[in-house]
Amino acid sequence: MHSEQRPFEQQARPRNEDERILPLINVVFLLLIFFMIAGQLSATDAFRVDPAESASEGRAEPEDVLVLVGADGRLAVDGEEMDPAGLEAAMDRRLAETEGARVRLKADARAEATAVVGVMERLRDAGVERLQLLTVPER
Repeated sequence: MHSEQRPFEQQARPRNEDERILPLINVVFLLLIFFMIAGQLSATDAFRVDPAESASEGRAEPEDVLVLVGADGRLAVDGEEMDPAGLEAAMDRRLAETEGARVRLKADARAEATAVVGVMERLRDAGVERLQLLTVPER
């Protein structure tokens, strides 16, 4: 009798239990890397601000300047807390750096309206032409 070996016949080999889980680990690792690269962390505000409610919606652009007005009257520009006099100087610097930058004003809902209007006037005096008041959607 002639003994032939078939070329595509798999030889039995002992299976290791780790071989079954390695593809799953690879996929989970790749997903982890993907979400780390694709994800983006947003900057936190200098202090807590709960904006007023509104029916309008808008999206922020990367070159926007964010001005915060706290319930107690505190001010911050792009996360840096400052006094009202420093607001105009900071806005002058930012507007000189970024041509046509839009300013977003995020005021706490408990802040006095006169304080918010005062900040808006200071921004106008600093040369701000485009101002967007940030609010949260109505519930």
